[in-house]
This record gives sequence, C-alpha cells and structure tokens, in this order.
Amino acid sequence: MGGCRALRLALLLAALPALCPAGASRRSGGSRSVSQMCVEKSLIFRSNTPYSTDIVSDPGGRDLLFCVQLDDTKLNYFPQPQDIKESDFVEVLEKYGRDSFLAPSQVQPSFSAFYRAGDPILIYFDSSSVLSMLRQPVKMGASGLCVDGNPAGFLDSKSTSCTRIFANLSKSCMSDPALNAASYYRDFTVLKVPINDTVMQSMKVNVTAVSPPGAPHMKDNICTDVVSEVIYEIEYSGTSGIQSVSVQFIVTNISESSRSSLQQHFTMHFWTRTLSHMLPRSGNPGYITGAPLLIANSGAMQHMSILRSESDGSCSRFHRHTVQFGRNMRTGCKAVNCTSCCMVPVTLEIQILWTKVGLLSNPQAQILGARHFYQCHPLKFLNTSMVPVTTVVTFTDMTDWPEPPRGQPQMHWKLPFDVFFPFKVAMNVEGSYRGDLAGYFLLILIISSVFYF
Repeated sequence: MGGCRALRLALLLAALPALCPAGASRRSGGSRSVSQMCVEKSLIFRSNTPYSTDIVSDPGGRDLLFCVQLDDTKLNYFPQPQDIKESDFVEVLEKYGRDSFLAPSQVQPSFSAFYRAGDPILIYFDSSSVLSMLRQPVKMGASGLCVDGNPAGFLDSKSTSCTRIFANLSKSCMSDPALNAASYYRDFTVLKVPINDTVMQSMKVNVTAVSPPGAPHMKDNICTDVVSEVIYEIEYSGTSGIQSVSVQFIVTNISESSRSSLQQHFTMHFWTRTLSHMLPRSGNPGYITGAPLLIANSGAMQHMSILRSESDGSCSRFHRHTVQFGRNMRTGCKAVNCTSCCMVPVTLEIQILWTKVGLLSNPQAQILGARHFYQCHPLKFLNTSMVPVTTVVTFTDMTDWPEPPRGQPQMHWKLPFDVFFPFKVAMNVEGSYRGDLAGYFLLILIISSVFYF
C-alpha cells in the first residue's frame, strides 16, 4: 500500500506545475543527478506517503517548497522476503505456525472473569453459534430516530426512547424485527459472565417473557400487536454474574398512512437479592421527608410503591409510584377485564403512623406502624370492562411531646415573721405624712391662682 501511495504522489508531482529539482548538480556529459523532487508548499495539503518528506527553503530563504525523497537503493521501505530452506522449516513453523492468521483488527477481544459496571452484556445464539451483545436502542440526533447498535451496559439501569418511521407499514409490520416481541427474547440466551472459551450450558441464562404478545400482523390497514415498550429485569449476584432475565412488553396498534411512525421505550433494570444496601438511603438515621419508604418483602428490602396510571388512564402493569415519607399521595386508574366481578375493592387507603424520637434539639422521624383500609363496591353491571380504583397514602404524626418547663425555679426565703416590723411602722407614718403634705400643696396652688388673676 505504501508503494501505491508513493506512486500516486509521484504522479501528482509530475502533473503539477512549478516543479523544480533540489540539491541538483551537473556532471560531465550533460547528465543531472536529482535527490529530491519539490513543489510549492501551497499546492500540497496532505502527505500520504511513507517516504521521508521535508520543506526546504528557496534561494531567497523562504519556506516555499515541499519535497519528496525519490527512490534510493539505500532507502528500501519494502522488506525483502526471507528465503526458507528445508532445514529451516521446523524452526520457522514453531515461531509462526498456528491454525490461522488474523489481522490486528480481527483479534478476538479478551474478557474478564466477571462483568464490571458498564461492560456489554453478552448473548449467545445457539442455532448459529454466534456470540453477540444485548442491545438497548437509543435516539440519534434531533430527529430522535432509533439506533439499534447501542449495547446495554451491566448495572446501567436506565430508560431510553426513540422513534421509528415506516415508509411501507404493511411490509414492515411483519418483517421488521424491532416490532416483534419475539426478537427480544427468543433464539438467544444471556451469558452469566464473560467467557473466552467454549460456551457451556451452565453459563446460559434463558430470557423469560412475561405474558408475551403475538406476532404483529395487518388487519384493516392497521398493524396490531406492535411492541411499543420493552422492559428487561436483570437479577445479578456480585461476581457470580447474571442470575435471571425477564422481559415485559407493552403493545399498540399503528394505522397505515403515508408516513407511519412509532415511539418506542426501552428500560434496563438491574436488581439483586443480597445487596439490599444498594438502595438509596432513606434516613439519617430517622426518615428524611421525601425519601423512599422502605418495606421488607420476603426478606428483601424494597421501596414501597402504589398503582400508577398509563396515558390512557389504565393501571400500568410495570410502572408504579414510589411512596415518599411524609408526603401524602393519591392515585387513580382503571382495572381491566373485570367481567365476572361482583364485589371489588375500589379504594385502598394506607395510613402511616409515625413519631419523632430523640432529643428536642434534633428529633428523628420513626414509623410506629401502618394501617390498611379497603372500600369494596358491588358492580351494578357485570359486563363492564373497566373499573376505577383509587389508592391513598397518608402520614399521621403521633408525636407525644413532653410538658414544657414552666420557668426558672424561685428561691424561698425563711425569715422571722416580724423581721420587717420597724420598716412597716416607718412606712405607715410616712404614708400619713404624705397625705397631709399633699393637702397643703393643693391649698397653696389654689391661693396662688387667685392672686395671679
């Protein structure tokens, strides 16, 4: 390839004007020896040759020339093939011999003994013995179109969304694997940990589909059972890797038009049974207002959640609202397909009783208990298909504050009952004297006013 690039550059130099030799000298007989071929620097914008190049100055001292070293027997960039004799064959075979030769770009990647955070999750297709990666489509650019090549990262719980546009929906409805739920769980298994050798059966984890829908099909210019949301639940256990994988789907229908489109959502959620401390903290040490409320479910610590509605008002099968401490909540949605119910619980009220404990200067919130109240209602029409249900969560403060102090304690003097007798007598005499003095003073004021006028 280096020789081809040199040839192309040599042809370019031959075609360009203003060529001049550098380092040329005259010999007898009129011959000329040229070591370099040069062209004006402004005419060259890229060097694509393995040969040594440099910029030399013209006689005026300006860097105007771009020069290429011509072929020289002393500058051989092409290695000479090694002559192999019969006696040297065994030695060369031990050094270079192997099953196949791979280019550096085709060398198989090496994997660690276990998944690390952010590593791609490997999947295996048994029918074709192909090793691949679990994908999580993402949107590209301002248009938000789906890109299917994005690998899902281990322990990277997140949700993505993107848009698909169909020029011919009737054709894409049954041929596009992105619309078919089967393509997200069939014909492949997930590997517990990365491997470098043969894939053993014990390393494979089947993907379990929860209520999988049927394949998409066209009916009255409408593509039915199209996947609009994919939710993977992946259980892991430390360095032991992935333990189980389940997938849930939400489907919709698309009407055929000149430019049909679909908004798809993809969610990866990782969880573990043993590392309950991975949940976000809810207290310090008492509950913090707005933090998730913790519950124990079969020995595993989880966040308490209640029903959540979809955009059409129906109760979501996969998404729920997380209950936050100290914040009252009220949600409503509809239960679907209740055609044989006669008495159903339509309202659930959860009352959380809590109190503040500890020092008055820094009290901590602590839950005392919880109460559940159900309100059932008989259905008047048994053929109804939608039943509205309501969930209410209230927090009640049961703090029993201590009696506040009444003030600082008073001192009680213990003196004889007549210790102040002399002072009392003097105060009585002084009181009568003050009364007489006030009368005299009033009389003087009256007389002075008479003489003044």
